[in-house]
Order: sequence, then structure tokens, then C-alpha cells
Amino acid sequence: MKKLQPKQPLPTAILAALACAAALPSVAVAQDGTALTLGTVHARATAQRELPARLVFTSVDVIGGDLLQRQKVDHSWELLMNAPGVQVTQFKMGTDAGRFSFRGFNGEGRINAVKLLIDGIPSNDNAGGMPYLDAVFPLDISALEIVRGTNDARYGLHAIAGDVNVLTRQGGNDGQASLTVGSFGTRDIQIAKGFEKGAWAQNYFVGWRGSEGERDHAEANQRSFAGKWFYSNEEDQWRAGLSTRYYKNTALEAGYLNYAEVQANPTQSPDYARDDRSERRTVQTSLHADGQLGNGWSWNAKAYQNDYRNQRWVTFTAGGAQQERFNDETHRGVILNTTWRPSTSLAELVLDAGVDAQWQDNLAARYRTVARERQSTLRDWSFDLDTQGAYVQAVVKPVEALKIVPAYRVDQIDGGFRNRTDGSHAPAYRYGLIKQPKLSASYDLGARTVAYANWGRTFQIGSGNGAYRIQANNVLPSRNEGWESGLKWTPLPGLQTRVAYWEQRASDEVATILGVNGAIGANEVGNVGQTLRRGWDAQLSWQANEQWRAWGAYSRQKAVITVADPSAPQTRGRQIENVPNWLASAGVEYAPRVDWSFSAWGNGQGDYFVERSNTLGRHGGYVLMNLSATYHVDNRNRVALQLKNATDRFYVYAWYDSGSSGYSPGDGRALYLSWTRDI
Repeated sequence: MKKLQPKQPLPTAILAALACAAALPSVAVAQDGTALTLGTVHARATAQRELPARLVFTSVDVIGGDLLQRQKVDHSWELLMNAPGVQVTQFKMGTDAGRFSFRGFNGEGRINAVKLLIDGIPSNDNAGGMPYLDAVFPLDISALEIVRGTNDARYGLHAIAGDVNVLTRQGGNDGQASLTVGSFGTRDIQIAKGFEKGAWAQNYFVGWRGSEGERDHAEANQRSFAGKWFYSNEEDQWRAGLSTRYYKNTALEAGYLNYAEVQANPTQSPDYARDDRSERRTVQTSLHADGQLGNGWSWNAKAYQNDYRNQRWVTFTAGGAQQERFNDETHRGVILNTTWRPSTSLAELVLDAGVDAQWQDNLAARYRTVARERQSTLRDWSFDLDTQGAYVQAVVKPVEALKIVPAYRVDQIDGGFRNRTDGSHAPAYRYGLIKQPKLSASYDLGARTVAYANWGRTFQIGSGNGAYRIQANNVLPSRNEGWESGLKWTPLPGLQTRVAYWEQRASDEVATILGVNGAIGANEVGNVGQTLRRGWDAQLSWQANEQWRAWGAYSRQKAVITVADPSAPQTRGRQIENVPNWLASAGVEYAPRVDWSFSAWGNGQGDYFVERSNTLGRHGGYVLMNLSATYHVDNRNRVALQLKNATDRFYVYAWYDSGSSGYSPGDGRALYLSWTRDI
């Protein structure tokens, strides 16, 4: 197969886009840069002390809390179904229920390519998974910031394809309480309340969610508590605070079915899964401080500890044995940042720099079990992973219409691994200083049009024991280089559109081998080879008037192995597993009167190959539609009715690994009644 090549060299794509843009006169500055905003986003108290992602980077989507808080979801990662170009993978298995991904990466867990943050605190586990996201219930979320691409210099580890920052409620004296009941025995209670008086601001959240699940043997109970306590001095020159969040989930696992079973009766649970269940607990505690340093200088600092414990008993197939999978991780870290806005003759100049470090202490064990009783040890690992990073970037506007953001980031990885089954040790690979140059630029073609482009480098290392020198040879990190060029157009007041083409190449991609049990000397990661991901996105957001709002997005993507691993030559030119070739989302809201509002929204994706030789067929495609109606009883109370998967569409998640496969059906039609009161 002909080797795929980018249409232009990487940095040259940016220069070409700017050359075309500079040839056209700018009559005014286009509004809101290149970001697209869906819903209402309220300004945060510290916005002037941190560079907002939507004003710095060129491929940013922001989803407001007004759209997120009223969604009925079992897990908060489902909220990303509203986000443009985002793939949501639904396992629907106990505590490991699903993930999201984008830019041609899947959510399988083989490569977790998105950096997750909650109020700016890193929130991935060692493998890049997102267990902390479930702890943030919708009513506590004020906005989601999504940065897609390779040009964000603020983050290193796990930011292969971009990052998502979940912003929770901060300050204020407002609050809400909600109660939801509905299909599959669902009960959901959420209470969020802020208290602000003088220098002190407090925020509290309590949530409980229980469900029996549509399938047999799928009961789950989740509970979450969060608190924030912040103090600001009288002149508002500095602020300091403490934030903590606790979450626990206990769930049964319905088990994977074969394809004949899932078609015959998607609500059944196979007999071999009768003893499968899981329990997850997460705790996040963080200290925050920020302030001003004279004219033009600002700073912020964060220190945090993340604790993650997951115990899962799982049987994947009828012929397989039950395993206990146990993970216990503690991650501690610090983040320091300073921003300088000097007075110059330029239209704008901002210099931004930061350093960060994280120290991980991880335990990962697996046992062969029968009815959750341990029979033998398959894996017993203890490993630490230490990361240090630093970046510098500038926002330069030589003239009002042109913005250039050069950036440079470096990361250093260290740590050690111990296999406690045999007492062997291994140091982390000598990755060296991981250098990541980046560049973004945008030009206002007129009052309504912005052209933009970006290029950047990110990196990937192995997870689990894949980051340590168990084998004789040293390895280098996989370099991911990506570029994007696009156009944002605002043809009418309230109507924003954006189109973009992007590519991303990996020099030596590796992926976790999910079926490995951890035999002595075995590596948990395998080489994929050199890869190319590319695609295009088209998006729009339209606030026609106070009565109508609509949005839509369509993405095409393809992830291909361009140079195969020597042990798997048949994968050359093949598509990477579990990556659909298209993603779509859309919605419309209509409020004919002050007291009534109606909405319809949905999302869909194409089928995907389940393994890298592309010989076992395609699965996983769907198009889902949801409907809702909301009645405002008075100024403080409202009642909503939501119908999820209104057409009762049958769809499945499918996986294949090491000769085995399984299918997990998605939820059918479901009806939910919610009452919400402002408090």
C-alpha cells in the first residue's frame, strides 16, 4: 500500500496558512478567537491570573454548565457525548464502565491519549485512564474545556492528543438540589451549594446514584462528596484554598456475551459472570494559591494528592477463569506557574512559564480466583514513576489581527519497578530529556473570519511495567508530531462555525496488551509501529435568539499503521482497532414560553475494526437520539422528563484480544423524571 504522506511539511503548513491570511485585509478583530463555545460559561474568579485555554490555543471547545448539569447520565464521561469529535467507549462493566478519546485514538485502555484535569489538577491513573472523572457529578460542573491537538505546552505525560479540564463550581451563594428517578431502577440525588461572605468562599457537593441496570447482575451504587474552602485578602491580591473530593462505587458486572447471545437477549448475564463485581474508591485533595506580583505579574500554585484503589473480580469469556485485578495508586504533585503581561508597543504580549512534578507510588496485582477466593498469584508489582516538566510560551500579537503562540516543553521521567513475585528490580528506561516544541497562530481575516494553524510534538511512554528496563535494550519515547489548519467563520450574530484538517504521526507507538497476566519477565506493552492519524472536523453552534439554540459536529478520522511491527507485518497499512471512521453529534433547544423548554440531541459513530489485521469484521456503529421537556413550576423549581435512546436503537461495544472476543450491549430506551430546585 502506498505510504501516506502529509499534504504539507509540518511547520510549513502553519506558514502557508498565515501567508494566505496575511494577504487579506482585516477590518476588525473576530470575536472569541478560534474557540467554539456551546452553552453558557460563567467567568471564574481567577480568570485574570491564568491564561484561559480558549484565548491561547487554536482548537478549543468549551461546553457550559447549563448544558451539562441537567443531563441524566450514569457516569460523567457520558457528558462528552455532547462534545465535537469525541469518541465515547462504553464498556458498561462495573466500575470500569467507559472512557472518552479523540483525534483517532480509542478508549480501549491500550493507549490513553488524553490528559484529564479537574480544576487544573492532573487526574489520570498510571496508565492514563480516568477513574477520577466519575467522582464529579454533573450538577457540580461549571464547564468543560477541551483542547484537541498537540500544541498545548502546559501538560506532558498522557497529553498525546490533547487535554480536557473539568471546571467545578467556585464561589457564589447559589446552589441546586436535584432528584431523578427512572428506568432500570435509577435513583439519583445531587446537592450543590456555595457560600460566599467577605473573604471566605465555600462550596459543597453531595451526590448518590443507584441503579439496577438494564441487564441482569448490573446493580451499582455511587456516592460522592466534595468540599472547597477558599480565602481571599481584602484587596483581592491573593487567594488560597483547600479542595477535597471523595468517591466510592460498588457494582456488579453483567459480563460480556458472544454475538449470538447479545442478539438473542441483550439484557441477559452469562452464568460464568455470577461472581463478578468491583469496587472503586478515589480521593483527591489539593491546595491552591494564586495572586498578583505587582503590575503585570500573576502567579498560581497547586499541590495535590490523588488516591485510587480499584478491586475487580472479572471473567471475560465462558472458557476463561475469574481474575481478581487490584490497583492501589497514590500520586502526589506540585504545579507552579507565572504569567507576565509587560507594556510594549505590540498589540499584546504575554509570557507564561511553569514547572510541574509528580511522584507516583503504584501497586498492581492480579490473582487467579474462584468465586472471589484467591487460588494463585498472576502478578504482584510495585513501581514508582516520577515525572518533572517545564514549559515556556508566549502570546504575541504584533498587530491586533495576528496572534502567534510559540512554546517549548521538556519532560524528564524516572522511577523503578519491582516484581514482588520473584524480587527482581528494573529502573525506568533512560528516556532522556523529552523535548516538545510547539507553535500556534491565528489571523483575523475580517470581523467574522479567523484562519488558524498549529503544530506540535507530544510523547508517549509505556504504562505498567512497560516504562521500565525489563528487557536488555533501552528504548526512547514515541514522538507524536501533529499539525492542524482551520477556519472559524461567524456569518451571523450567534452563529459560529469551524472547519479544520489535522494529522498526527507517531514514531514508535506502543500499546498495552490487555490480556497479559504479568508472567515474570513479560512486558505489558507491545509495539504497534509507526502510525498516522488524520481527519477533518466541521462544527457549528447557533444561538438564534432567546428561544432557539442548535449545535452540530461531524468528524472524519482514520488511524493507520504505516510501518508495522516486524512481528506483525500483516498490519501494515491496516487501521488501528476500535477507531470509527466518523463521529457526529447534534442538538436543538426550543423555549416557546418562559416556563417551557424542549430539546432533542443525539450522537453517533461508524463501525470499527476490532483487531489490527482488519480481518474479523466491523462492529460498534450507532446513531442515538434523546428527547427532553422541562417545565418551570416557579422561579426556583422545575420538572424535566428525559427520554434516552428514544428510538430504542440496538448497539454494542465489541472487543477482541488474544483470540477472544466479547460484546457489551448499550442501554435501550429509558425514561427519567427529574425535579430540580435552586437553593
